[in-house]
Amino acid sequence: MASAPYDDRDGWIWMDGEFRPWRECKVHVLTHALHYAGAVFEGQRAYGGKIFKLDEHTERLFYSAKTLGMEVPFTQEQVSDACKEALVKNNLVDAYLRPVIWRGSEMMGVSAQKNTIHAAIAVWEWPSYFSPEARMKGLRLDISDWRRPAPECAPVKAKASGLYMICTLSKHAAEAKGFDDALMFDYRGQVAEATGANVFFIKDGEIHTPKPDCFLDGITRRTVIGLAKKRGIKVIERAIMPEEMEGFEQAFLTGSAAEVTPLSEIGPYRFEVGEITKTLMLDYDACVRA
Repeated sequence: MASAPYDDRDGWIWMDGEFRPWRECKVHVLTHALHYAGAVFEGQRAYGGKIFKLDEHTERLFYSAKTLGMEVPFTQEQVSDACKEALVKNNLVDAYLRPVIWRGSEMMGVSAQKNTIHAAIAVWEWPSYFSPEARMKGLRLDISDWRRPAPECAPVKAKASGLYMICTLSKHAAEAKGFDDALMFDYRGQVAEATGANVFFIKDGEIHTPKPDCFLDGITRRTVIGLAKKRGIKVIERAIMPEEMEGFEQAFLTGSAAEVTPLSEIGPYRFEVGEITKTLMLDYDACVRA
């Protein structure tokens, strides 16, 4: 199933308030979102039939939509309920869900004041974002030439489709060189995040992670910080300069898709898959299945 094209699958997608056969969920080629990135989305996982942190994901979805000036024609409760129904309708218990909200095709141009706002939720089986072999060895990351934009240049707190263009470019460039992913710096040259996940470093038993002031403060990120503090591990959120990576012992990524994934290298810097990283991987797995 993982190799099947996403427009040619069995199943049901919740779209604009009703479930439709998967293959019938279409949008027009002149949909505003396709041309002007007028879309926001979420990525969330279900474990054992329960969607992890569903309410937090739905709240962020609506925040992102509001940030882009879109008035969602459904309540947060309706969207959360539809996520649960989509899981059941597709007979899945361990799965990935993709709610998305976008501008339609009534107007074509930069202005889209009269465009209908649409919503959909798809759910499918999706194992770890990275292969099990790569995860246990630790991922290899390139360093991207692209940088996360300043808050004055883009709606950096929204999970908006347009913000991922440079992520795709970065990941493609990294994969072409044999890497698993890429680390991105921010507009100041500080360490920011990977293309779809937050990054953490470990030194002397303490965790260091960039302050999310120009990129998403991930829901998984906050969860893992909480798990670390519960174990008495100090977590320091601060500006991290690239050259500091030479002194870190361990590193890992967090995200709904990535979960907790160790790193073995970032550019010229090397890391071990150490005990703190392994412990947090196990703690996170236990947390999402509790």
